[in-house]
Amino acid sequence: MKKIKYFNVFMLAVTLIFSSCSTDDDNNDPLDPTDDGIGTEQPTPAEPEAIDLAAFDNDQRVMMQAFYWDVEPRFEWWDLLSEKVPGWADAGVDRIWLPVASKGQSGPFSMGYDPSDYYDFGNYEQQGTVETRFGSREELENLIATAHDNDLEVIADIVINHNSGGGLQYNPYRDYETYTLFNEENGNASGMFNRTYEDFYPNSVSEYDPGSLFYPETNLDHHLDRVQNWLWKDENSVAKYYKNVMGFDGWRFDYVKGFEPWVVKEWLAEVGGFSVGENFDGNPDVLRDWIEASGSAAFDFSTFYKLEESLDRFKDLTNLEKDMLWKTDPENAVTFTANHDTEKDDNVDNYIASQNKLKAYAYILTHPGYPTIFYSDYENADFQDEIKQMIAIHNSIATGETEILYVDNDEYVMKRSGTGTNPGLILYISISNNTKRRTVSSNWNNITLMDYSGNSSYNPTSDENGMVQIEAPSNGYAIYSITK
Repeated sequence: MKKIKYFNVFMLAVTLIFSSCSTDDDNNDPLDPTDDGIGTEQPTPAEPEAIDLAAFDNDQRVMMQAFYWDVEPRFEWWDLLSEKVPGWADAGVDRIWLPVASKGQSGPFSMGYDPSDYYDFGNYEQQGTVETRFGSREELENLIATAHDNDLEVIADIVINHNSGGGLQYNPYRDYETYTLFNEENGNASGMFNRTYEDFYPNSVSEYDPGSLFYPETNLDHHLDRVQNWLWKDENSVAKYYKNVMGFDGWRFDYVKGFEPWVVKEWLAEVGGFSVGENFDGNPDVLRDWIEASGSAAFDFSTFYKLEESLDRFKDLTNLEKDMLWKTDPENAVTFTANHDTEKDDNVDNYIASQNKLKAYAYILTHPGYPTIFYSDYENADFQDEIKQMIAIHNSIATGETEILYVDNDEYVMKRSGTGTNPGLILYISISNNTKRRTVSSNWNNITLMDYSGNSSYNPTSDENGMVQIEAPSNGYAIYSITK
């Protein structure tokens, strides 16, 4: 009997020694802390003390997209945002991106992407309303002033591919009537930048624009001196009026596939400011080429789609190893998890499911790039506290070189190395239905760690070589760094 007993003990020891460095309890039982490594639970202090993230300010911030499609309440949006600005500033936001601020053809219902009068900010009676959907010009000016008082820049959404809402006139280049007459009586009450069919494709200078997918009859021809003068060159141009009179600090260019990148380059040469283009393309090389030609940052659709593929479509985190804009040009990669277009899209491949949103935010708020927070996500009571905490992490310890420590179908572990006294972090995302643990190499020796996202209470201690076992909750994420 003694021989059998000793043999069983020996076999148990061998089994524990050769067990995997990762644990994945597939039977939904609570994870046993002795399952990893050689079966010895790592020492965990009773109450590890968190570092003060504010003491590690890395000068990085995030942008807030301050609207969603068809915002409500109508006529009160600017005032509502003014109330939210101080809280956003305290949370670590440094820019707010506003919806198109000028009057659109749809009048009181317009989100601005059907631009009629570039100089009507809710102060002219036309298109069935004085105020825009968002409010009056005075309320917009108050919002911009409030943002500046809270050290936030205000980004204008610029739609210069097309116009909408003009009057009918005979168009000799098309040989029929088109809605290309924009003057004081026809959709342009300000009288600034009046337009006729000569300002749109085709005209006496230019043939048809092959890139025009929207409003082809009122597709602005940027090759014309007159159009350039009114859009960005003259003292009363759209660009200079928005900057010098209205107080906008930067630009989000809508639908840049519709016009050449030199347009953005020339606009920025005249007025400067932060700039980001909506080049709706998941190919990172397409984005890189546009950035080089325009001199502007771009929304990182390549990362957006890799997150959607990893978390939703294919449920395979190895897609995060593939090429994305931020990996080669983080300074010009404006990352995001949702926007006003994706959230209203019926194609499930064009948005990230709600249950995966926070994992997606964990990715963009720990990786390089300039993250954008979507209004509806931040104002979601179920998301806000976690997003605020991740912004605090982004603005402090999300710094240093990026290294993928481990990735498979349902696990992704990434390290930011930190810089100087900044400790950096380790992100652990899991799409498994079970709690996961994995032993990885950290930059910290003999230091107790904690999850600063608050999703895991597991506080491991690294060994003398920096090896440490970390934990991710089922279908969740954890963000580890040092404790005091």
